[in-house]
Formats: sequence, C-alpha cells, structure tokens
Amino acid sequence: MKNILKIASLLTIIGFTFQSCQPDDSNSVPKDVRVSDFVWKGMNLYYLWQQDVPDLADDRFANQSELNAWLAQNNDPVPLFNRLRVDNSIDRFSVIYSDYRILEGVLSGTTGNNGVDFALRYKPGSSTDIFGWVRYILPNSDASDKDIERGDIFYAVNGTPLTVSNYQQLLAAETYTLNLADFNNGTITPNGRSVTLTKTIYSENPVYEKEVFNIGSHKIGYLMYNGFYPNYDNALNQAFGELKSQNITDLVLDLRYNSGGSIQTAAYLASMITGQFTGQLFAKEKWNAKLMDYWDDNNPEALDNRFTDEIAGTSINSLGLSKVYVLTSASTASASELVIACLKPYVNVVQIGDVTTGKNVGSVTLYDSPSFEKQGSDPTHSYAMQPIVLQIVDKNGFGDYASGLQPTQNYVENLGNLGELGNEEEPLLSTAIGLITGNGRLVRPLPDNIFRPFKDSKSLDGLRDQMYTKRLPVK
Repeated sequence: MKNILKIASLLTIIGFTFQSCQPDDSNSVPKDVRVSDFVWKGMNLYYLWQQDVPDLADDRFANQSELNAWLAQNNDPVPLFNRLRVDNSIDRFSVIYSDYRILEGVLSGTTGNNGVDFALRYKPGSSTDIFGWVRYILPNSDASDKDIERGDIFYAVNGTPLTVSNYQQLLAAETYTLNLADFNNGTITPNGRSVTLTKTIYSENPVYEKEVFNIGSHKIGYLMYNGFYPNYDNALNQAFGELKSQNITDLVLDLRYNSGGSIQTAAYLASMITGQFTGQLFAKEKWNAKLMDYWDDNNPEALDNRFTDEIAGTSINSLGLSKVYVLTSASTASASELVIACLKPYVNVVQIGDVTTGKNVGSVTLYDSPSFEKQGSDPTHSYAMQPIVLQIVDKNGFGDYASGLQPTQNYVENLGNLGELGNEEEPLLSTAIGLITGNGRLVRPLPDNIFRPFKDSKSLDGLRDQMYTKRLPVK
C-alpha cells in the first residue's frame, strides 16, 4: 500500500487514519454531497462490520474527488446508509434519522406518545394479518384518562384491519382510533368498542412498578423497569434505595418490556443489584479492527465497563445480592440482555419468561461534525446516524446470544391470563415467587392463547431497542 490517507478533520481529534493511496483533500467536498460524505466517512470509521462492506473499504477510493464522484451517484443519505450496511440478517439495528432531535428524544425516553404500550402478534394461521394488545398504560398520558387498559385487544385502526404492510402508517399518526375486540376461545372477535388517542411529547419514567411482598421468611422486592434511560438513573437508584430500606431478601427484576438503552445505565443497574464487585469488569466492548487498534494504543481501559459504587458522585444503593430473578419476554433486548448475560459470571441469574430478542451489539450517535460529536455539527442539516459499532461481552469474553437468552423457567404471556402488573398473582411474578419460596406456584400458559409475536410499540421506531454508548474514541 502507498502512503495512508488521513482524514484531516479527525487527525487533530483522535490521530486516527484510514488507508488509501493519495493524500487527503477532504476540504473539497461539494455542498450537494456533504451529507452523503458524512454518512460514508462515519460508517467507514465506526461501523462494526466495516471490513465486510466492499464500498467501505479503506482503499475503495483513491482520493476525495473519486469519493465525491461516487457519492454524486449515491446521493440520498438513507438509501446510501442502508447500502453501506451488511445483510439485515446480521445487522438488524443500525438506523439513520433526518432529524437528530427525534433520535435524541427516543434514546432518552421522550417521544410522541399517547400512553399505550402495546405488542403486535400474528392472527392464528396468518402471516399477514396482525392484532395488538395493550401491555400497560403510562401514567398522566392521554390514554390514562381513556377507557383502555392492560389486556385490551385491538384489531384495526380507524376501521382498517391491521396487517404487516399497513401497521406502521396507521400507528404513526398523531391521532388515531383503535377498534377493540374480545378474546374468545383463542379467537379475536370485534366488540364494537373503540377509543381515540392523541400523542403528545411524553417523557417516560422507566421505573414503572415497585412492590415488596412479605411471604414467610422472605421479603421479596419487585421492580418493573422499562427502559435504560440515563435521565432517570437517579430515579432508578432511589427505587433501589427504597427496596434496600425495607431489607428485602430477594429481588424480582421485571424486564419483560424493556428494549434497552444506555450501556452505562446497565452497569449502574448491575451495581445496584450487587455491590460486592465494585471496580471489577462487568462488560467489555469490542469495536471494529481499526478502532480496536486505536483503543489498544491509546486507552484500552475505555473498553471496560466496570461495577461502580456511585452515579456522578451520588452513592449507589446496592443490595449485595448473590441471586436475582429476572422476568423476560421476546421484547427484552439489548441493555436488558447485557445485564442478564454479564451478571451471570458473578451471581445466580434465574430467568423466567420467554427467549429474549438477541441483541448483543451496541450503537453510538454520529453527528456531521469533524469529531462526529454533536458539538460543531453542520447547521445546514439535522441528519444523524445510529450505526452498530460494538459487540458487548462478559468478563470471560462471552457475548454469543444473537438468538436470544434462554429462560431458566419458560413462560410466554398469554391473553387468557395476563394478570395485573405488580400483583403477586400475575403469572410471571407468581412463578418467580414460587421459585423463591418453594411453594410451587408455577402457572402454565394455555397453548391456544399464545400467538406468534410480531412487533411492539418500542420497536416500531427502530431506536428504543438500541444498546448504546456515548463514548467516541476522542482524546
């Protein structure tokens, strides 16, 4: 290879280079391809599978002029971004947004939301027709004042039956009417009821439910946690403080509807559950080959996520447990799976529910700036990318769970017996309590009440099932 082609805008920030054949003239980027230039350079530098994409090869273009010419032929940022990804069977999670404000809101739990958290499932015998069911209602939302609750079923929106081809358009509207149905002997039957809902900007506190059950010699803490949103780290710590003050002996952590979020928050949660491993390796990040070279040469410790005893100077409320019971579903993803997988080398993790999503990779937000950080980003557009940039592994190097984490005790939620969240008779919680106390209260789902899962409200935007870091390799 000839001399290396340095990305001048990055050299002063990270001293990083990518290989090519001519000196860089990156200042000569025509205005009409600048967004596409940002997409290519960000993916070339950070994408986890960069080496597997021929158009992202470091020697793909001899100079900036050659890259400009290629970008002129591929000058729509979204199709270009998708072209630069590996097959969807490998990369299911990379996304690009034309407005980074929406992206930032979703990652922090702030979205346009009517308050209905729902799941979509296939109708029996169909691969195209679907229906929805309500998992929970957010407090102080539009739905909280409407005649709709957990377990309600909807088969249509604005009178149009839901299918795999129309659900996104129908459910993306700011205001829509859900047409409700009854569940009768395994069939979905319209009942004539409907409810109209309107989305507002809503920030979801992921600490949804917290209870303590005194059963025999056990004080069982229950916490339903629905998103790893950094803005609510203190709320999570406070919830653990309240559980700790009641001297709980056991913890049931409900992550069944938690699609993930911040890696740092996952480390905080693991530290709250335990407390006896402060400073030890919780999870390790593996980036693409050239970034691993950078990390190894400059700051290898930056790849380590460790147990800690504080959040920004505030002491963490740790329970010191050696065993934890975790409730999961097919919607349990990314940072939730990280907590389960990376706690296992340290404590006994009893997983109750369904097989998880299988997201063992993480992303980062890239902006169109010299450092790819938000500061200094191009003011002429609002594009930002959230590409997959790392794989996460436990302290022993294990991270191979792309097919999901298998439960210790299998239970798939069924529509005939959902139960009330936070109630000790709710099937998944009841099963956990039975395992803790040894009283044998294991609830089995009825086969005709289980439907093949499709999507859920948190996966519709492609972002809330992200596991992400905010750390870029900058000095």
